[in-house]
Amino acid sequence: MKKLLLFFAAGCLGALGNSITVWQFGQLGITSTWGVSIDPSFSPAWLYPRIVWGGLWGFLFILPILQSRLLLKGTILSLFPTAVMLFIVFPYQANKGIAGIELGLMTPVFVIFFNWVWGIITAITIKYAK
Repeated sequence: MKKLLLFFAAGCLGALGNSITVWQFGQLGITSTWGVSIDPSFSPAWLYPRIVWGGLWGFLFILPILQSRLLLKGTILSLFPTAVMLFIVFPYQANKGIAGIELGLMTPVFVIFFNWVWGIITAITIKYAK
């Protein structure tokens, strides 16, 4: 039970880091410089579901792969929420096309990076919380 709580909490912390990164990139104009229309407002309504989903994705860390290479594990596991975002959320829920291409051609690159931030923060949190 402790491991599950740890994975959920670490995923939530990873999601907070991810969300701050996404928001900061929008605020600094980094995404728009690359022609990507991702510029969220930092609000509880935007942040809350991201943190909860990040916690749920944190349960992936229970998978018994790459236990000794936690950062690599975080990188690989970050591809799961990335795939969901690119191939389910963007095309079917947000109506932004496959991989969010309607938000800009570089959208997939940013989504991969932002979710990598989640994976690394989650992995580091797990490593140092044990």
